[in-house]
Amino acid sequence: MRIAVLGATGMVGSRVVTEAAARGHRVLALSRKPETGPESGARPEVSPVAVDAQDEEALREALTDTADAVVVAVRTVPVDEDFLVGTTRRVLDTAARLGIRVLVVGGAGALRSPGTRDLLIADDPAHVPAGLRPVAAAGIAQLRTCETHPHPDWTYLSPPAHLEPGPRTGHYRRGTDTLLTTPDGHSWISTEDLATAILDELESPGPDRHITMVHRDERQPAKP
Repeated sequence: MRIAVLGATGMVGSRVVTEAAARGHRVLALSRKPETGPESGARPEVSPVAVDAQDEEALREALTDTADAVVVAVRTVPVDEDFLVGTTRRVLDTAARLGIRVLVVGGAGALRSPGTRDLLIADDPAHVPAGLRPVAAAGIAQLRTCETHPHPDWTYLSPPAHLEPGPRTGHYRRGTDTLLTTPDGHSWISTEDLATAILDELESPGPDRHITMVHRDERQPAKP
């Protein structure tokens, strides 16, 4: 496959680039300041391209005839909801014209609470303290952008509650729109295993528009 990764130098995007290249896919690594030169660990499968996510024309030029799918893995600190929503909409607009599949790496706040399906994680203080609600709200707005867009070929992936760099185990459990937890009650996954799940989804797309993952110990069954 030819896979474009927007936000290719970020915590998630960089792992997606590494995982995709390791599987033999051609990768278009899109970011404002792409990593180039000998110190970047350049790989022949990866083509770094400087693109401003707010420039729709530049996005269209970068993706035309070069991608079968695009992964949106952009984040801002502090959170900028307008940027996330605008970037997601621009990618969907471009992908719709070009017939490209879109996978958006969003936020856990858009998931439903495991015990109460009418309660979003964003509104559950057990998972989202008050200080993180703007981040959760931005993720919900990003999902709504996907849901209301006419492009038919998109997937929104919500990570679990905790996401951080760690080992690539290759073991995870897949779900849909409800937060998943491990048997000991934790909701987490490493960015390396999230990247594994993203590539699995691109290679073998499931029927669900909103999906999530959680770490799975290899001694656990593959499904809940």
